[in-house]
Amino acid sequence: MKKLFVAMAVTAAFGGVQAHENLMADVAVIGAGGAGMAAAVEAANLGAKVVLVEKMAFAGGNTIRAAGGLNAAETNVQKARGIVDYKASHFADTMKGGHWLNDPALVKVLTDNAPNTVEWILALGGDLRDVGMMGGASQKRSHRPTGGAKVGPEITQTLWNACQARKDNIKVLTNTTVVGINMKDGKAAGLKVKDNKTGETYVIKAPAVVDAAGGFGANQKLVVQYRPEFKGMTTTNSPGATGDGITLAQKAGAAVVDMREIQIHPTVVPEGGHLITEAVRGNGAILINKDGKRFFDELSTRDKVSNAILKQPGQVAYLFFDSEMQKSLKATNKYIKADYCKTGETMADLAKAIGVKPDVLAATIKAYDQGKAAKADEFGRKDMPFDLTKGPFYAIMIAPAVHHTMGGIKINTDAAVIDTDGNVIPGLFAAGEVTGGVHGGNRLGGNAQADIVTFGRIAGANAYAFSQTSK
Repeated sequence: MKKLFVAMAVTAAFGGVQAHENLMADVAVIGAGGAGMAAAVEAANLGAKVVLVEKMAFAGGNTIRAAGGLNAAETNVQKARGIVDYKASHFADTMKGGHWLNDPALVKVLTDNAPNTVEWILALGGDLRDVGMMGGASQKRSHRPTGGAKVGPEITQTLWNACQARKDNIKVLTNTTVVGINMKDGKAAGLKVKDNKTGETYVIKAPAVVDAAGGFGANQKLVVQYRPEFKGMTTTNSPGATGDGITLAQKAGAAVVDMREIQIHPTVVPEGGHLITEAVRGNGAILINKDGKRFFDELSTRDKVSNAILKQPGQVAYLFFDSEMQKSLKATNKYIKADYCKTGETMADLAKAIGVKPDVLAATIKAYDQGKAAKADEFGRKDMPFDLTKGPFYAIMIAPAVHHTMGGIKINTDAAVIDTDGNVIPGLFAAGEVTGGVHGGNRLGGNAQADIVTFGRIAGANAYAFSQTSK
């Protein structure tokens, strides 16, 4: 694979026409994150001419920051590992995790199509051949690169390479901000965009538009508008996640849904906002508080784990794991080298490093192992793969941070945007974190990657189909 940030040194030219001149395409896509690139690739595969617009200097968005995995049930990867799982279970877990606020029709599309999404990424050259457990899941269904490496860079790189392989059909404009979705006779007609470097504006004429601009987790003002209690909280999001795509769609008449539903991720390093993937807990790590005691089921849903941490001394906790667990997950290789990770050759050494009484920590691990042996954990944890007794030992201080915005543009199962009167806006589609309805009141870890690629593909295919009927 090409190195992502080298490959993204692209120009804003389109067939020899400079960026400040008007362009024409079958499909115009806002945002070059996972959903936008998936839409562009799918549309191009069907024969579309696509212009993909990204306001940042490079593609990737929030997708490149994703760590855990891509959820899917009944996959060939699972079957090869003897994992028995069902789409119906994925559906039920997603609805339960979202507090039944999700749009069930959208969730069914997600869970029915997620296995094909895994196969599609594999066919494009991506690696999703490892499977792990994530919070709120009843089975191991979080697909990730071999050895448990971070999923976001893999998905982003794979989709970027696919865009580059289709450069005759996909033109990428970076450092370009969409300032308006153009409408004509009630239908989408393209985009008005601005070159960030020159300030010049121009038009991309297209009978179909896909809005995949992402969520608003990095827009503190907007976050606080809906959740005042999150004021001052750090975020795991890309600086580009400011909700622009939601505002653009609203100006075009779109309805929004679930805007108050904002997820905080429980395991973020307080200093610097480094996200520690949920796969660390999924692979076996436990949470202890500043007194050295466990306090909650680590595999519960993110909202519940976050709330439990906020009730602990200092509103922080430690992720605790041993060398055996560490070796099971490649994503930890970077963590254990960082200053924020404390290490001890013995459990007593680690206790001293984090200011915990050694006998308390030892008692905590003993109780954990007794529960593991008896298959009756005191906090109800079901999956306990390691004893956590093999040194060296590691601990990372974590606290909740704004992570995902579940609310956004209202769409139907075709990824078509719905207006404030409940009607489809012809030619306007949306996918990914810019939309609402899929995740309800809480997103399960691993469902975002499934969402963005699955609905990205649906949006791209339907946008191209619409463009052909408009000729």
